[in-house]
Amino acid sequence: MQSLSEKKTNPKLLPPQTLAFIGDSVYDILVREYLINEAIRPVGELNSRKVKLVNCESQAKAVERLMHVLTETEISVYKRGRNAFTKHTPKNAEVADYHAATGLEALFGYLYLDGEIERINELFNIIIST
Repeated sequence: MQSLSEKKTNPKLLPPQTLAFIGDSVYDILVREYLINEAIRPVGELNSRKVKLVNCESQAKAVERLMHVLTETEISVYKRGRNAFTKHTPKNAEVADYHAATGLEALFGYLYLDGEIERINELFNIIIST
């Protein structure tokens, strides 16, 4: 995965909600790519499987699998995202899972904007391999 934009944004200057905004898309495309590489399936089945992997509960569990390999900077970014104020209350998710998922998305957004594509892939491979 490479940046599609030639513009470089300093992720250290962005609020955690903005990092989560881009990180949500990064994580989503990783899951979609993983699913299409896993096996050829009808689009409806691909979407059903994607929804099971890209939701608050699954992302909160993903964070648990990653915590032991994150650097201090990555943990700090994750915590900024997790602790960010939000007016949104999840309808079908636990509040703690929602915040953990936001932290994970902020981390993926930060790494993406920082050009750390290899690290993104490393972390995602840990998530899907356990």
